[in-house]
This record gives sequence, structure tokens and C-alpha cells, in this order.
Amino acid sequence: MTPGTVKRLTALRHELHQFPEVSGDEKNTADRITNLMQNAGADLVVTGLGGHGVAAVFESGIEGPGVGIRCELDALPIQEESGLPYASRIPGKGHLCGHDGHMAMVVGVAEALRAARPRSGRVTLIFQPAEETGKGAVAIRSDPRFAEFAPDHVFSLHNLPGLDLGVVEICGGPANCASRGMRIVLTGKTSHAAAPQDGVSPASALSKLMPALAKLGQGGQLDQNYALTTVTHANLGEQTFGVAPGRAELWVTLRTVSDTRMADLIAEAEALVGETSRSEGLASEITYDDVFEACTNHSDAVDVLKQACIEQNVPVRLVDDPQKFSEDFGQFGTNAKTAMFWLGSGPDHPQLHNPDYDFPDALIPIGTGIFLAAIRRILG
Repeated sequence: MTPGTVKRLTALRHELHQFPEVSGDEKNTADRITNLMQNAGADLVVTGLGGHGVAAVFESGIEGPGVGIRCELDALPIQEESGLPYASRIPGKGHLCGHDGHMAMVVGVAEALRAARPRSGRVTLIFQPAEETGKGAVAIRSDPRFAEFAPDHVFSLHNLPGLDLGVVEICGGPANCASRGMRIVLTGKTSHAAAPQDGVSPASALSKLMPALAKLGQGGQLDQNYALTTVTHANLGEQTFGVAPGRAELWVTLRTVSDTRMADLIAEAEALVGETSRSEGLASEITYDDVFEACTNHSDAVDVLKQACIEQNVPVRLVDDPQKFSEDFGQFGTNAKTAMFWLGSGPDHPQLHNPDYDFPDALIPIGTGIFLAAIRRILG
């Protein structure tokens, strides 16, 4: 990659960084990407894919497999506090997970494909919406148009603070934990604060459920039995001194390495909520949001990425433990060989979702080079 290309992609990253859009609202970002893909000479550009998703297809004209490269469009509802000259101009929103950098890399892949198409098959660049909520990948896969160019292999990356800058780690199997947000509503009966005995308060049930749910999953070794339950929010009654509460709400995040363990954890948690609410004379309702299935790398795709890193002289190592945070990229593995790799942001870099986080520009040519090398290994 020439210095001029790196400079141009870095400027694009800074531009995207200034105008973040959160999950489901990525219209302007998608429009910008659409224009870039058209200018890069994509043979087909599909818009509105699973929401605001964009797919750009580059054909070789010769029969062969399909390779997909996926990145994310969305930012976070967090106020940026980086003080950078290109910091977010949108109050309360920021690219504080590095998706702006991931997009810049994949745009770099598009520019390289404009200059030299693959020798066979096709490349599909997928700009996915709503990764942060876990809804984007499944929406793209559910879009009937996706089947027309669905790749046989799909690759993605995520930058990783704590890992040395420019170093790659790849999980040989499970790559990201499954997780979901469990929202519990307990409903009893309000009463005057002077006569709480005439109501049905959820206070006791709430106080029992918080430690009991946490006890169901206490973390530990990241194997197939791993389970972690984290209480993230609790609310009891109204902000008043005159009313004994009749309603409580409890939010808990469930996390496991495997989807099978997640199903068991859900059953355990739901049984606990049902038993506790009934014993206290309460009605209970459970809903779920931010649902992420487990993400598992395919061995063939892992090998392709490993060899691509070696070709690019990028330090690479295979690791056993998956990341505890979740990724909806695993959805693409339903009908394709997929793998995601971690690209180090530096040992002292601010953590993902920190208000002072910023994507390291030095990673742009590295990530782009690895993607292009992976494409060459499959398509020539």
C-alpha cells in the first residue's frame, strides 16, 4: 500500500469518526460507503441490506468460490472525550469501538480490487449495520437479496486494546462468547407507604434475585461450561415517599462460551425468576434484547488467515480462549466458513467503549493487507 493510499484512507477514517451514527441509524454513513463502492468500480452495489447495510460485489468473470470481507457501520451512544481535532461532532455519540477504522480498511480492499480483480470467483465487501445491538448480521442474512451473492468464506477483524500494536491473534475454535440481555419485570400491588401490608411489594423478590442470579454464573475458566451472569440495572417503585412499590425491574446480562450452555443458563434463570416471583405473590415477565449467539472460527478459514499474516510479515499466534465480549459475526458462519482475527491496538491503549478511545491509524494498512492476502489465497 502506497503512502498516498494510507494517507487517503486515514483521512477517510477521520471523516467517518466525526459523524458517528448508532445502530439502526447509519443512513448517512451507508450513503458515504455506497458512493465509495461505486467509485471503486464494484460490479454490484446493494443498499438497504438488512437495514442500512451495503454490499459491494467485485466479479472476476471466471467461475469460482466467493469470499466475503465484513466490517461494521455503527457507532456507540457514548460521549467522546478524546480531545482530538477530528473528534465526534455529534453530541452523545462516538466511534469508540473502532468501526470507523474497520470501514477504512475494507474501503482499502475495494480500491485494491478496482486496480486488480481476483483471478476467479467473486469478492463481496459487507458493511454491516447494528453490530452493537446484535441485530445487524441476522438482518443481513435474512434479507432475500443476500442469498444471491452469499460468500463461501467470510473474514472479519476487530482491533483489540491490550494486545501489542499490529500483532494478530486468532482463536482456533470459539472466538466470542454468546450473550443476551435479560429484562425481568416483577409486578405486585402498590399501597400507601403508611400501610405497606395492604400492597404486594416486589422489594423482597428483587433483593433475593440479584444475588441468586449472579450465583448462577460466576465466570471462571473459558470452557464449554463457562457462564457469567452480571446484574446491570435494577429499579424499584417510583421516586416518592408516599407509595409502597408495586413494580420492580431487573436487567441481567447472561454470557456463555457455547449456545448450548446459554440455553441451559436461560432455563435456570427463568426457573429461578418464576419460583421467586410466585413465592412472593408477584407476576413476572421476561424479555430479551441484545442477543448474540456464540461466534466460532472454522479451521479452514483460520488457516487462510494465518498464512495471510505470514505472507504479510505480521506477527500471528493461535490462541485457545475466546473473547468474553460478544460479536454477531458468527451469524455468517451458518452457511460459510468464517473466521475473525484480533489486531492489537497496543498494550496501554484505552479500552473499547472508553470515552477516550480512538482507533490506531497505524492498523489500517496492516488490516487491509491481511484481507487482500486472504482473498489471494482463495481466489488467486
